[in-house]
Amino acid sequence: MPLQNRVDPFGAIHAVAERGLFTGNRGIIHDPATKTLLNKRWALPAWIICLCDYQGRKREPMGRNRPGGKPGWTELFFLDEPTALAAGHRPCFFCQRARASEFLGRFGQAFGIAEPRAPQVDARLHNERFASSRKPLPSIRAEETAQLPDGAMVAIGGVPFAVRSGELLRWSFAGYEKPVGVETATRGGTSLALITPPTTIAVLKAGFAPVWHASAGPA
Repeated sequence: MPLQNRVDPFGAIHAVAERGLFTGNRGIIHDPATKTLLNKRWALPAWIICLCDYQGRKREPMGRNRPGGKPGWTELFFLDEPTALAAGHRPCFFCQRARASEFLGRFGQAFGIAEPRAPQVDARLHNERFASSRKPLPSIRAEETAQLPDGAMVAIGGVPFAVRSGELLRWSFAGYEKPVGVETATRGGTSLALITPPTTIAVLKAGFAPVWHASAGPA
């Protein structure tokens, strides 16, 4: 039976078979004896995106991965970077330092901060991400999607879609469906909201290019 460690674009954690391209964490939020989540869904404001393969290291998902048989951070999995970014995560400085440094640098460019620091990013994201703030997702108009960067995610009638090359790709744990035009996706006046946190939108607009699942097609 799949463990409950698969994250959707809204930041909710599910038990499904598909794993995805990236792992990551929000601190220790599981019970290793039962391999189930605790009531809390994060332990730290730093929600990160990690590589699934790093220096050949092995971990037991939701196990005891610290010395002395203590639980380590709870392994979460994402379809790809647009999914993880929408959920409010950002790249990890330990396993992908260059990628994290680029994200931080783009953040500095976007907000005019000469020497940005990761805690600044984490504080902003923690206040913006849907899964931690529980604030309503900001509504947008269909025509506003044309100003969104590739990798941003929106909800149309509660269903997540990723923006790419001016079109929308419906998201699922298994991958993306074929792209459709905005007018087609929003036909019938369906409500439309922005899932990806505003801070991450600014970072994407500043030039950070996320890694996509193969189902999204060639760039």
